[in-house]
Amino acid sequence: MGFITEQATNQTTLDTSDYLSQGNDSLDTTQTLLLSLETQRQAFTLQGQESYEERKQHLLNLKRLLTENRDTIIEAINKDYGNRSYHETLLAEVITVVSDISSTIKHLKKWMKVQKRSVDQSLYFGAQNRVIPQGIGVVGFIIPWNFPLNLSFSGLCAAFAAGNRAMVKMSENSIHFSELLKQLSPKYFSQDKLEFFTETGKVGMAFSTLPFDHLMFTGSGVTGRKVMAACAPNLTPVTLELGGKSPAVIDPEYPLDKAVERIMFVKQFNAGQICTTVDYTFVHLSQLTPFLETTKKWVKKHCPNIHNKDYTSIIDDTAFNRLMDTVNDAKQRGATIINLSEQEADARTRKFPLTLILDTSDDMIISHRETFGPIMMVKTYQQSEEVIDYVVQRDRPLAFYPFSNNKKLVNHYLSNVLSGGVSVNDALFHVGQHDLPFGGIGGSGMGHYHGYEGFLTFSKMRPVFYQASFSSLKLLMPPYGKFATRTLHFIAKFKS
Repeated sequence: MGFITEQATNQTTLDTSDYLSQGNDSLDTTQTLLLSLETQRQAFTLQGQESYEERKQHLLNLKRLLTENRDTIIEAINKDYGNRSYHETLLAEVITVVSDISSTIKHLKKWMKVQKRSVDQSLYFGAQNRVIPQGIGVVGFIIPWNFPLNLSFSGLCAAFAAGNRAMVKMSENSIHFSELLKQLSPKYFSQDKLEFFTETGKVGMAFSTLPFDHLMFTGSGVTGRKVMAACAPNLTPVTLELGGKSPAVIDPEYPLDKAVERIMFVKQFNAGQICTTVDYTFVHLSQLTPFLETTKKWVKKHCPNIHNKDYTSIIDDTAFNRLMDTVNDAKQRGATIINLSEQEADARTRKFPLTLILDTSDDMIISHRETFGPIMMVKTYQQSEEVIDYVVQRDRPLAFYPFSNNKKLVNHYLSNVLSGGVSVNDALFHVGQHDLPFGGIGGSGMGHYHGYEGFLTFSKMRPVFYQASFSSLKLLMPPYGKFATRTLHFIAKFKS
């Protein structure tokens, strides 16, 4: 599909004919998206590569947008959820992103440096090799609702550090926040640098078919496959941050109360609506009863009332009903359901209690579908190999959480269970490390961002060979004689 055509002026423009054949319903949306992409691409072409000072200023503007409008942003996200804990938004979204931007600014000059690479002097005497990090153009972002600030601005931080422009499509469940961003963004960025789009029911598919220079999607595996297929005709590179069922395993020698405290803090955070939350936990058979008792005590102390404003609502009715269906399906098929909060799920406020599901079987929804809520499956084991066998027979998870002070055991798990990332003796917090890459593998995604890896993802690490004033290869040009034969035989013997 020829979306790019070369004009006589050597300016790259968009061939819109394929897009505008979609029908009248999506015509206006498609035209708006194409105009934005064309505007940003032309601006990128005209300006050329951004300097360190320009990139730094864009990052500072990104930080200013957040810090100068912090409370308004937090309230907008709260409205989208119905109730979103103020402290969770402040910690996981505002503070984390501002810290990410500050860290990026600190390291940006080093990341942008031209890299020296070695040269084979036997063939290219006097030549030089360099790798130049350069911006690629216009990056598209498709953002989910669960951490709309973190997941949009962390990606923008990496894209701007690399010298790019960006178009961001927000979720249909982030209406208040996305409308606020559309109002705020022009105060800090021109539209040819950054533009936000609200989902109206027609934007997502049209957005994913645009010929971006890179597209980053965060969301479910089902939608991620559709996005990747939509990008294929344009050969648009994709970074897919998906989800899956991320397990924890507790070594019976590890302090049980500490493991429960850390697992349950993460599980209740954002009411479990995190792609890297603990989806299920392996507990040694000998510790099942004390595990349940310790978990109940922790919840009674820290989450005694799900109707408290500190406990986040489920995002919408569809998600709430999906959680209800998951629990009912498990119950009907013989599972043991433990409501840790001792309060019933409330459809009006969409507050869902912390729930454990035991005695599960593979035919249950909970066994194969990501819960994305405050529900955790609990499985027992006796040998570490049981844990490994169970996990590796399924899609590779986005995260893995072994709890153990036995380094040999931890390394055994790390060597045999492949996942996107790992937190040892905790859960989730590897995601918040600015100097660690974040990304999935297989069914949980592809590609990385955060820190230097984010800079690399949205950069072209451009190799450049600088020939010397005298090329030694001149001595080896045809017609080949005895000198060329002896020389090449010598080099071949030297290299063997």
